[in-house]
Order: sequence, then structure tokens, then C-alpha cells
Amino acid sequence: MERDRGSVAVDGASFARTLETLKREGSNVLVVGATPAGAHDELCDRLCGTDDESEHSHGYHLYVTASEDRARTAAAEDTEDSSEFAETAEAISAIEFADAAADDTVSIESLGSDIIDTISDLEAAADGFEPAELRVCVDSLVTLFQDHDAETVFRLLHITTSGVSHVNGMGHYHLALSRDHEAVSLLEPLFDAVVEVRAADGQYEQRWHLREQGSTAWIPL
Repeated sequence: MERDRGSVAVDGASFARTLETLKREGSNVLVVGATPAGAHDELCDRLCGTDDESEHSHGYHLYVTASEDRARTAAAEDTEDSSEFAETAEAISAIEFADAAADDTVSIESLGSDIIDTISDLEAAADGFEPAELRVCVDSLVTLFQDHDAETVFRLLHITTSGVSHVNGMGHYHLALSRDHEAVSLLEPLFDAVVEVRAADGQYEQRWHLREQGSTAWIPL
């Protein structure tokens, strides 16, 4: 069974308990893998809670994306899937950062402020969040690394992950690079877990690297 050098196996029961804790207390996870976009998209749906019938599939969502089309599509799909919030525009927000990232007159600090302000607006609309009621997707960090130095990206993610944690939300952040890339090593301390995705044997798989616990086996998505 393939594992990272020096990692410890995490059994299924321990993994399930950890996931419940992450949902209950809020969490931030880094999703990595130089793999087809479909793998990232499928895990994104799961982490956003939009692929099931749990109460969180009808929660509050913030999409921070480099693709305006993706932001619009995600918001449209969420409103279609959630009859409860179909007429509640405040339930879903999207921030498209590609133009801002390429514009030297707009600082990445402004993007961070936009994210925190939007979280505050959603929290006000919700009259306070229940644990894991807020789901945040940041896609894609590769674009940020292309337009900004690593220290600047780290600073933005520190602001964002802190904001998500403050309201016991669940955030996930897509970085379509291999697990051993130096950018992953730089950002890993900010996150509760790193999740690898890959395509293997005609299906998508995930493997979780949990802080201070070790790694799971590859699990089908």
C-alpha cells in the first residue's frame, strides 16, 4: 500500500471520528493533486455538502474562484438544489479574483478583506452560524501563485483560514500540484488536513493526511 515516507496508517474508525470532529468544530483542508479537474470538482461537491441531503447541503456557501463561469455555475447549481434557499440570495456568495490578481492596483490584502467581509455578511444573514453551516471553497490557488509571491499567498490564506475557523466553518482550498511540491509544504501548517486526489483504475480516489495522526489509504470518491 502506497504511503508517504514516515507516515502512520490511520484506520477507518479513527478517520471517521476525525471527520466528525472537523465537522463539529470547523476546519480548513488543502486539496492537492496534479490530476484531472474532475477529481477536484467531485471532492469539492462533497466538502461543500452539495452532493448529499444533510442539513449542510442547504447551508451558506462562499466560492472564491479564478473562474467567473465556475462561480456563476456553482451558485446556480446550489440554488437549484436547495429549495429552502432558492429565493435567498444571501445564502450563496462568490468572489472572482482573476482580474484583481492580475491588476497591480488591487492588493491581495483587498481580496482578503473581501473574503472576511463576505463571511461576516453571510453570518449576519444566517443570524449566526451553526458549526459547519458555512462552507467555503477557494479555487484555484495556482492562479494566486502565478500572480503573487509565496509569502503574499501564505498571508492571504492565513487571513482566510482564520476567518473560517472563527465561525466554525469548513473551508477547502484547491492547489492542483503534487503532494511533494514545495508550495504544498509551505501552506500545510495552515491546514487541519491535506487531501490528495487522483485518477486511478477508471475512478477518482482521495487520501487524507491528518495533522499529527498520519495518512489514510486511498479511498474511492
